[in-house]
Amino acid sequence: MDPLIKSAKEGDHLAFAMLFKENYPFLVKYLMKITMNPDMAEELAQETMAKCIQKIHLYNGQSKFSTWLISIATNAYIDQCRKQKRENQWKGQEEVFRKLKWHFESRNEEWNDALEALGKLPVDVRVPIVLKHYYGYSYDEIGAWMKISSGTVKSRVHNGILAVRRELKLGEETESRHTRQRTTK
Repeated sequence: MDPLIKSAKEGDHLAFAMLFKENYPFLVKYLMKITMNPDMAEELAQETMAKCIQKIHLYNGQSKFSTWLISIATNAYIDQCRKQKRENQWKGQEEVFRKLKWHFESRNEEWNDALEALGKLPVDVRVPIVLKHYYGYSYDEIGAWMKISSGTVKSRVHNGILAVRRELKLGEETESRHTRQRTTK
């Protein structure tokens, strides 16, 4: 193993600095090629170096140090892409949600807190709740349509209702009522 890397593994800060100085430009160039974004490349290079410091004890010397850095940087970029994808999906859902709320309000139809809480649930939970409690279908029917077991439907409905109650803070009111009743007895 390279003596510089060995010293860095032993906690030598100067060795770390030398390693970073040698590898940072190479790492940034690699990240620019895969991100096509200089700002993101710099940000990911710094994140990669921070992870390198944390994980240097895991480097075993079987591959080149630069290869190890590339694997860390690639994983950091993949995580960043996943995070952006989730954010974009969330923004898309928020936009659809706002349009739906506007649609209800523009027709003078009721838009209440329950609908808003329901809108915050994932689709695979919201659909069974609406089918069960708004339209009155059985767990078996809903399960057949969604191609899931009726037990899964029942679980999603139950957990979804709990989430709606938490969002509406109904569980806290009920619990505080129970607490008050117990203390007055």
